[in-house]
Amino acid sequence: MSDTKSGDDNTLSVTPKKTLTLKRPGMEQGTVRQNFSHGRTKQVVVETKKRKFSMPGDKPEPVAAPVFTPKPAVVAATVVVPEAPKAPPPPPAPVERSGMVLNELSRSEMEARRRALEGSKVREVEDRQRAAEDAKRRAEDEERRKRERDESARRQAEEEARLQTEAESRRRAEEEARRRAPLAAELATVDDEEVAKPKRVGAGAPVRRPVTPEVARPAKPTKAEEDRRRGKLTLNSALSDEDARARSLSSMRRRQEKFKRAMHNEPREKVMREVILPETITIQELAQRMSERAVDLVKFFMKQGQILKPGDVIDADTAELVATEFGHTVRRVAESDIEEGLFNIADNAEDLVSRPPVVTIMGHVDHGKTSLLDAIRNANVVSGEAGGITQHIGAYQVEKNGHKITFIDTPGHAAFTAMRARGAQATDIAILVVAADDSVMPQTIESISHAKAAGVPIIVAINKIDKHDADPQKVRSELLRHEVFVESMGGEVLDVEVSATKGTNLDKLLEAILLQAEILDLKANPDRTAEGVVIEAQLDKGRGPVATVLVQTGTLMPGDILVAGNEWGRVRALVNDRGVQIKEAPPAMPVEVLGLQGTPQAGDRFAVVNNEARAREITEYRQRLAREKAVAKHAGQRGSLEQMMSQLQTSGLKEFPLVIKGDVQGSIEAINAALDKLGTDEVRARIVHAGAGAITESDVSLAETSGAAIIGFNVRANVQARAAAAAAGIEIRYYSIIYNLVDDVKAALSGLLSPERRETFIGNAQILEIFDITKVGKIAGCRVTEGKVERGAGVRLIRDNVVIHEGTLKTLKRFKDEVSEVPGGQECGMAFQNYEDMRVGDVIECFRVEMVTRTL
Repeated sequence: MSDTKSGDDNTLSVTPKKTLTLKRPGMEQGTVRQNFSHGRTKQVVVETKKRKFSMPGDKPEPVAAPVFTPKPAVVAATVVVPEAPKAPPPPPAPVERSGMVLNELSRSEMEARRRALEGSKVREVEDRQRAAEDAKRRAEDEERRKRERDESARRQAEEEARLQTEAESRRRAEEEARRRAPLAAELATVDDEEVAKPKRVGAGAPVRRPVTPEVARPAKPTKAEEDRRRGKLTLNSALSDEDARARSLSSMRRRQEKFKRAMHNEPREKVMREVILPETITIQELAQRMSERAVDLVKFFMKQGQILKPGDVIDADTAELVATEFGHTVRRVAESDIEEGLFNIADNAEDLVSRPPVVTIMGHVDHGKTSLLDAIRNANVVSGEAGGITQHIGAYQVEKNGHKITFIDTPGHAAFTAMRARGAQATDIAILVVAADDSVMPQTIESISHAKAAGVPIIVAINKIDKHDADPQKVRSELLRHEVFVESMGGEVLDVEVSATKGTNLDKLLEAILLQAEILDLKANPDRTAEGVVIEAQLDKGRGPVATVLVQTGTLMPGDILVAGNEWGRVRALVNDRGVQIKEAPPAMPVEVLGLQGTPQAGDRFAVVNNEARAREITEYRQRLAREKAVAKHAGQRGSLEQMMSQLQTSGLKEFPLVIKGDVQGSIEAINAALDKLGTDEVRARIVHAGAGAITESDVSLAETSGAAIIGFNVRANVQARAAAAAAGIEIRYYSIIYNLVDDVKAALSGLLSPERRETFIGNAQILEIFDITKVGKIAGCRVTEGKVERGAGVRLIRDNVVIHEGTLKTLKRFKDEVSEVPGGQECGMAFQNYEDMRVGDVIECFRVEMVTRTL
């Protein structure tokens, strides 16, 4: 081998020895340059060999191994490029060269080409068959998917039809059960606990279904339908194949529509709505009711030149303009419409059943009303009242001959007039208790007026007939003057002579009540939501706000959502007049209700609503109204500090501030009414705060700030409140009888009254002569014509019956001596303090001024 170097291309050429080279004639060599990426190239040596084609049947020529001739840095490859013959030559004789036959090589190549051609044809046929099979399989898949979609749509339609059929059958079953309910109630013989409660209807009826006859229930849905209608997709259900949830048909349809809109950039179809507008509304709430974006409303206001936020409040007129601009229709409602359907819901005549009568006991103080009720109930109610005076309204229920009677005991004291009026309005029958030894009194007359105003019948109970000075006939005669005509005097009013202490004729009184109730034919619908009136409310230390209510219609149950006045709450427990928790309160039953948010006012109406949202909305509206009324009431009383000071100087009104805490709301109202009557143009009691419950530290702080006194009626202060009151020097007074409280406040108000200036006439003297004395001045010589004249008393100078001067005497002399007084008929000399314009014939009137303490 020989190595040669080229200086230009730095290539190394390796030339094999000629002895090793096998080069046959007919071989041509050439070089081909190949180009690659990044500028790389490669040279390839190509050898071309001319072949002779032989006819079939010739012996094949053995093929020699290719010979590679390497060059420096060049990869050499032998590429056999057969040259097509220009014309088919005659078959030559076989030529043997180095033991290889050329015609054998040509036959083998022809056989390989033939086999390759046949293989390509077979592969082409197979490819066409495979493409046809793929097209057929795709068509089958498309057909199967179409059948599945049709089957899903059919199942959806069947499901909707099944649900509609089920709802229709349920509605027919409920109508059938409602039509058969009276007959089923008569035929029912099972225990009361086992009988299901009937369905209640009304403003806030919770879903309590009545007992209905068995109806054919629809078949349960299949597993595929259950899978399709099942709830939310969770991680576990998504990972498990058996619980996989498929999309519903509606969801797929919505998704396709959304995709189409996104592809074609189509706007969503606008839905026109009827927007309900209250008196005021926020922009965010308005946008929600219109199903618009709050941002669009804000942009609309910005175009109008107003910068508003979504939380800003606009009035109904502005909201109507905005809604109309966005293409919606508007329906204006008043804010008070939220109370519509709360009370006075009409009942069907077939739903009404008999209910117990509600009886109110009324009359003058100490005529024996509570003692009479005590005798009826066989319970000592009077012992619990201070001084034997009923301070609250008590409601109780008794039973007579299998019939229940509800009693409401109203106080007879004049301060409880408002409470008694509320008691009369919530009642069916009024029992007028008149003492046989005391006859008709002022509160008796008021009770008659309240009963007549409420339009309820009266039963006269002439009490204390066991006393020796009892005169029932006198009572009947005096009742005639107030248009109460008893049966024995030719009228229609029932009267019964009773004795509460001896228990005389109590049965007759109960029979008279039942007779009157039978005449009235009292009915109510128990299968609806409850309505009624609050008789009393108090703040109990352990139980919170407790309201004594009288259910007038419907049935009240634990769990009901109650709205009473400005307060609401979920009924936590119902307690009857015996202190026992009960499961329901039917019509005409008094119960204590636990669970309210606060203490309502005595006399407020209550009703049951269906959810907490409506209860909160109603109470917020009522509280806002109450605040607005309070602001309007005191608007004229407020003003600047100068106006307040000028009013005090001109009016001279003195106030006695008080903080009043009582056990129940009714007592506080009675105290407020009694103290209001004590006020005059000069002094009055100003109640800074009044509430039910014990005296707390906040009450002491309020009293310290306002300089008020604290009054506790049947309540006490806790330890912290007592310590704070002692530190602040605030007096806390406790009372249990309203007489003593009113008397003490009256005495305190009397102390605020300025003393009265009382003038007492002493005598007259006539001027006879005027003496002018040097260094002394003018002195009038007078004769006392009436009474006497005293030194130091007040005097007036009267000329022609007109008062010229009023002052005091400087000197009073009898001859030359100073005297203290001059009796009538005698003469004296008088001189005025700082006044000398006196004439002969003037009259001097002498009087004494006294400051007398005043009382209310």
